[in-house]
Amino acid sequence: MATAFSSNGEAALRRELGPVAAPHGDLDGFYEMERAAAFVRGGGFRKVALQFPDELLADAAAVAARMEAATGAEMYVLGDTTYGSCCVDEVAAEHASAEAVLHYGPACLSPCGKLPVLHIFGRQPLDIERCAEAFRELYPDLQNRVVVLSDVVYAHAMGELEEKLCPEYPNVVFSKVVCGDPPVPSLPGEVCRFGRHFSVERLGGLQDCAMFYIGAEGLALTSFMLTWNLCPFSSFDPTTGRGRRETLNVNRALMRRLYLVERARDARVVGLLVGTLGVTGYLALLQHLRELLRQAGKRSYTLAVGKPNPAKLANFLEVDVFVLVACAHNSLLDSTEFYRPILTPYELELACNPAREWTGDYFTDFRDLLPGACAHVELPPPIPAAEAVPDVSLITGEMRGVHLCHHPAPQLPPNTALACRDQTRALAEISPAASFLESRSWRGLEQQLGQTPVSKAVQGRRGIAIAYEDEGCE
Repeated sequence: MATAFSSNGEAALRRELGPVAAPHGDLDGFYEMERAAAFVRGGGFRKVALQFPDELLADAAAVAARMEAATGAEMYVLGDTTYGSCCVDEVAAEHASAEAVLHYGPACLSPCGKLPVLHIFGRQPLDIERCAEAFRELYPDLQNRVVVLSDVVYAHAMGELEEKLCPEYPNVVFSKVVCGDPPVPSLPGEVCRFGRHFSVERLGGLQDCAMFYIGAEGLALTSFMLTWNLCPFSSFDPTTGRGRRETLNVNRALMRRLYLVERARDARVVGLLVGTLGVTGYLALLQHLRELLRQAGKRSYTLAVGKPNPAKLANFLEVDVFVLVACAHNSLLDSTEFYRPILTPYELELACNPAREWTGDYFTDFRDLLPGACAHVELPPPIPAAEAVPDVSLITGEMRGVHLCHHPAPQLPPNTALACRDQTRALAEISPAASFLESRSWRGLEQQLGQTPVSKAVQGRRGIAIAYEDEGCE
């Protein structure tokens, strides 16, 4: 999972450019040009950003030209995304002063708060007959209670598959893809998660259902399996034409995540990684996590590093654990290659909020933790530090406090102190983090404006930083 949100720097530098994917023949059908043009004309947009994933970039120029001809608006193709490609990159769109975004390809369907967005998933082909055959092989009992989920790129074919299976299976429910803000559930059996909406009221509840996922193995399936971890999962991969029962040991995956919760309880310094600038509610969650950590007696730093990778985060040695605030698909980052573990906001809540207990449910969408959401749990009132009952760390065996305690109100903003600026005894604020950085022998790139002599451009070294061509091979 680490390669989906981060990448190995050496691998990226050494990777050779392969043949460019052939453009799709039916651009109008695959990219739903008519619907996209109607969206642009209906909104009166004059500048529109087109966001493509890497695998669809071969079509970007042709799609942009056709959209400009059909709408008269200026089209800007976005380059590398700021964070995950499944999220709408509002930051890059605002750089082009775009008034709306056309998001192409797979999407996490997280709601955005700034720009109007139209999702065009791309109509990937699905063999309906083979998919139905695989479903019958996996569920021979016609009375099975099954919820059918799909990757968004196959959502266009779900109606035809439903017409084929529902006459045979009366207890099969098909989920619907919902873009934008999900509808508020009005019935006890309604489920609205991850941009999917379905009702299991007539099936007796979700706990008695199996899940059938149509799509390739990936972060979306992993997120579904962890969230609905009491439901048995099966899947059908349209690219291979094979169905299978998902044998991923979810309990083992949950044990790994619960181990990270224990690491967060031991942590004294927590880094809050900003993994999205477009999903609605991310600022409110950051504020909530800062307050949670403050009351738990832990120091927090907010970091915006773009797409995290081991080399970037290794620069922050003073941080004990990181918490990634990202969309539901990208928050489950495998941190085995990282110097410090990376948690989800829900795991931090399990570690630091005494009022939250592990119930077997798992939440990868951070919006579920905000006030008024389905999984929000209020912080209990703090207790005097003298009355806090410590417990024993399961990792280090040391005593630690786990309750929210009263802390004296700081007279200055958090993580700052007073120091004499000069001989006039003027006071200045200093940060412990800045002081730690000053003590290092290397502090990153420095501009040194006006201190570098001007010289003519000369031929530089060839190759990459880890192996220049004029260096001997050992």
